[in-house]
Amino acid sequence: MYKTFVATREDWPGEAWLARFVAGRAEAESWYFGQAVVPIPSAEDCRAALERHMPELLPHYERACALVGDDEVAHRMLSHYRPAPENYGCSQAVWLGEEGPALIRNFDYPPDIVSDRFELTEWSGLKVISKAQRPWGGCLDGMNEEGLVASVTFGGSRVQGVGFSIILMLRYVLETCHRVNQAVAALCRIPVALPQNVTVVDRSGRYATLFLGPRQRPIISRVRACTNHQRTGRPSSSSMARQLRLLQALEEPSMSLSRLTDLFLLPPLYSGRDPYRTLYTAVYRPAEGRVDYIWPGKRWSQSFKDFRIGEYTHCYL
Repeated sequence: MYKTFVATREDWPGEAWLARFVAGRAEAESWYFGQAVVPIPSAEDCRAALERHMPELLPHYERACALVGDDEVAHRMLSHYRPAPENYGCSQAVWLGEEGPALIRNFDYPPDIVSDRFELTEWSGLKVISKAQRPWGGCLDGMNEEGLVASVTFGGSRVQGVGFSIILMLRYVLETCHRVNQAVAALCRIPVALPQNVTVVDRSGRYATLFLGPRQRPIISRVRACTNHQRTGRPSSSSMARQLRLLQALEEPSMSLSRLTDLFLLPPLYSGRDPYRTLYTAVYRPAEGRVDYIWPGKRWSQSFKDFRIGEYTHCYL
């Protein structure tokens, strides 16, 4: 199948965002309500939770709510509070050698569901380049102009709790934090709805991988590669094989950033099979303020100094 990705600048959500929200509403409702196992909160509960845990996002949330009008269901979805469980793949690793620091990640997901947008935004004076996802605010991975990078992988369990989607939490971190220690503190403080693994790295080379989940204490680790499992639970053979390949690669004396990136385009890291195909590879270089989005045969570079609006269509064989 073919999928067209776009790179665009949208300083903050406006009428163009509203048109996309209306067009994609059915998928957004399916994501948010899904097969929820905890009670769905009211719009008032959602707003109160956002104000309590991520108050800096509240003005942006209220702007989005004003755009959709008097629509309680939309307001609940836009809060990202208590979303239903979902599954996806992903692998990511921190590179600290020559040309580093860098964070490399594969995102594995059904092609027809993932957003097509790579965005440069400036909601509150801080520029952010991110892979946007879901109805408002969410990002799968991204970097801010202070040199902080964040990326997420699924934690391996569909346990649902009372908290926020990780993709809004990543947005919050990129909007409000400048360094790894600040990001770690925020991610440990905010309740998360589902088990998730987050890697953060900044331009100094400081990094951390966090294993988060509802009703569990956050685990802050120095592991430089993670996939789709945590210390508790039963990891899939695929998740274990991908993490082992990355950990082995990071220990190879002759490894380079270029060679490591190439590995992300090969099995077992790269998936060419449904339902969780590798949709893109991203290489974030926070010291340069640059990210390379990569597909087999294609490299699309973007940076804060030279962010280029455009599109690319990839054929998934």
